[in-house]
Amino acid sequence: MKIRSITYFCNPKYPFDEKVLPEAGAFLSEAKSAYEAAGYEVQTVRLATIPFPELLGSENISKLTDYTSQIDNVAHGLKIGYVSLGPALPEKLHSYEVIPEAISASKNVFFGGVMADRTRGIDLSAIRACADVIVKCATIEPNGFANLQFAALANVKAGAPFLPAAYHDNDRPAFAIATESADLAVQAFENAKSLEEGRSSLISEIEKHGKKLTEVAKSLDCQFGGIDFSLAPFPDDAYSLGNAVEKMGVPKIGLHGSLAGAAILTEAIDRAEFPHTGFSGFMQPILEDSVLAKRAAEGTLTIKDVLLYSAVCGTGLDTIPLPGDTTSEQLAPLLLDLCALALRLDKPLTARLMPVPNKKAGDETSFDFAFFAPSKVMALDSTELNSPLNSNEVLQLNKR
Repeated sequence: MKIRSITYFCNPKYPFDEKVLPEAGAFLSEAKSAYEAAGYEVQTVRLATIPFPELLGSENISKLTDYTSQIDNVAHGLKIGYVSLGPALPEKLHSYEVIPEAISASKNVFFGGVMADRTRGIDLSAIRACADVIVKCATIEPNGFANLQFAALANVKAGAPFLPAAYHDNDRPAFAIATESADLAVQAFENAKSLEEGRSSLISEIEKHGKKLTEVAKSLDCQFGGIDFSLAPFPDDAYSLGNAVEKMGVPKIGLHGSLAGAAILTEAIDRAEFPHTGFSGFMQPILEDSVLAKRAAEGTLTIKDVLLYSAVCGTGLDTIPLPGDTTSEQLAPLLLDLCALALRLDKPLTARLMPVPNKKAGDETSFDFAFFAPSKVMALDSTELNSPLNSNEVLQLNKR
């Protein structure tokens, strides 16, 4: 198991407060050293701010690109790997429109877009705005890679340490831990004689690491927001959640039985005692997981399958390669389905969708990125919605 990220949450103000970012850099350096001394590899340290429309104010949203470049430069100097400037907000629809240009200005700054939350409900205009962002970002780079920096958010609260979903909601600094721990699930079920034995082993390992991570957090002088113990993968079978599900007895993830596997793994995290935050569940990023990427390439695992597993998993739809000619009208129904799941089940879900220019369903992906496994572009069975779903309504949807 590794620490994917130590994420520091703050409000750097606009214009920049001269003290906030240096304090962030100093804390993250100290925290990284403390966790490394405890025996953990820390892959990245990151910064997350309050949502940029609140940070800049309505009158300065058009300055987002300049602010993105500035905070990227400052973060680089402080050895902070990545920054999340938080999500665009439905009450400020113009805030979605400025994201593609800002993403063009930096490869290290991430953004989200709120589509639905418990207070407002599902905002159909915000869903279409997120779909537009995805389509526009797809052409920033020849391989569609820029959409790695954007996620559409449904019912995601502040404090989740995984980017692009991370954002803060007050002026008091805090930090949280995101793990890369899919290997714990693989190991738990590799030689388990029963599901109960595997689950008990996984819970035990999560609690062991959770206790150790929390003890280090208590030694640091900053509010601790908790651990997002999502079983995040790496593109190697030993660190693959798809592999963990197959070790549980499903011949190939995507076949029936897979949802039960995802549910068992997520529920094990729920059972484990540690300070929970963020998603803390089964994470299914297609391109970041070697077995998921393989099954998607074979056609065994489809987008509908991944959406189905979102009902019991942690994060939703992540790093999904789509045909390059995918339109915002085709994306909106998929995003709407995700929002409906998030609100009815009262859980956080995200969508990080990656249309790949000049590629069609079935074509091989060609990303030169250490965190991506080879796969193929996935088919999207979707077409433009008709009225009244194709409207500007804000729909309240109560949880079950």
